Amino acid sequence: MSRASSWDHPATSLYTDHYELTMLQAALHSGAAHRRSVFEAFARRLPDGRRYGVVGGTGRLLEGIADFRFGDAELAFLELNKVVNQETLDYLADYKFSGDIWGYAEGDAYFPNSPILIVESTFAEACILETFILSVLNHDSAIASAASRMTSAAGTRPCIEMGSRRTQEESATAAARAAVIAGFASTSNLEAGRRYGIKTVGTAAHSFTLLHDTEREAFEAQIAAFGPGTSLLVDTYDVETAVRTAVELAGDKLGAVRLDSGDLIAQAQWVRQMLDDLGNVNTRIVVTSDLDEFAIAALQSAPVDSYGVGTSLVTGSGAPTASMVYKLVSRTNDAGEFISVAKAAKNKASVGGRKYALRKLNERGRATQEIVGIGHRPEDDGNDRVLLHQFVKNGEVLPGWTGPEGVIRARERHAATMAELPAVVNRLQRGEAAIPTIYEEN
Repeated sequence: MSRASSWDHPATSLYTDHYELTMLQAALHSGAAHRRSVFEAFARRLPDGRRYGVVGGTGRLLEGIADFRFGDAELAFLELNKVVNQETLDYLADYKFSGDIWGYAEGDAYFPNSPILIVESTFAEACILETFILSVLNHDSAIASAASRMTSAAGTRPCIEMGSRRTQEESATAAARAAVIAGFASTSNLEAGRRYGIKTVGTAAHSFTLLHDTEREAFEAQIAAFGPGTSLLVDTYDVETAVRTAVELAGDKLGAVRLDSGDLIAQAQWVRQMLDDLGNVNTRIVVTSDLDEFAIAALQSAPVDSYGVGTSLVTGSGAPTASMVYKLVSRTNDAGEFISVAKAAKNKASVGGRKYALRKLNERGRATQEIVGIGHRPEDDGNDRVLLHQFVKNGEVLPGWTGPEGVIRARERHAATMAELPAVVNRLQRGEAAIPTIYEEN
């Protein structure tokens, strides 16, 4: 019995490309569709000048694969538009992924050619997941990688994700999730809070001040509604006047002032001095205004307490995709034996064979190499870290990787990984990957 879907809660199955289903039809016709196959998602390179990437989106991906079905609405669309024939429609009506999925833990670092995700099943089952897998991993890993650079530059100062208005609505929720995994403290996106248990924050925009006849009236209203510990936006008109008014109304219990324009370094310095002179030594300074990792690093010398980041974060800070690909690397032949397969085209070659990955650590626990074994597990000398975890077994998502629990787990993995990587990852200067990826043959 096929499952119906609705516009409000669509299945994930049509978040795909047309040719995934035409390949399926042709493979069903040839008889090869049910060959056991191994697909691998990886990035051939990091964005130009970046030293590491961060895996993002795995939890969302697993949730989506569990819902990757073809209900009445999806099948009717495919039939009406003659995308595939009846044999293929019949196959899709009963589709449910039944294979195994392995991969790097969400929040972990990856490098060129790291086998970030491995899908083992029939060709038919794995092939049609390609676009959905790449859509999620490319977007979320790009955001997580940018967010990691930002939190690294911020040090102990918290970062707030506030980029929802700069991207598509579902992407905004995904970006908030990816940012928190990579160390952001909170988000302005309420849907991310609802789905994943992420802390949400926010107070007021310039329009709230402009709504009132005077800035004083706006501040009075906000303090009356939320208490003196609120954060007041002080650059709608004159910053000095606004700060003095804020302190007058809220006293030394004023939680924070937010600066959203101008020379943030110079402005933060004299606002800090003003607050201290007025007795508000505990009032924090929050800065926003098109920040990226480089602006955050520049603000390290300024008396800033937290950063609100929007546009640059949700667009990957110059690298809006992780450039991951999804390739068939092994399949069974007519005798049922697995053979390695690989694309050989120049500049886009891939390495065949089922992969196993290990991060080599030195005696101080610092990563030195990414070892990728082809067809075998690299030898652990006692303190190395195995990188591939099983996420799906016989079609069932294993517990701990999805939902709010998955976000917490990924955030912890990211923090542990950053402590394990060479210190060079904290530099924003352009350079090569922090550690090399080395293939080991049998």
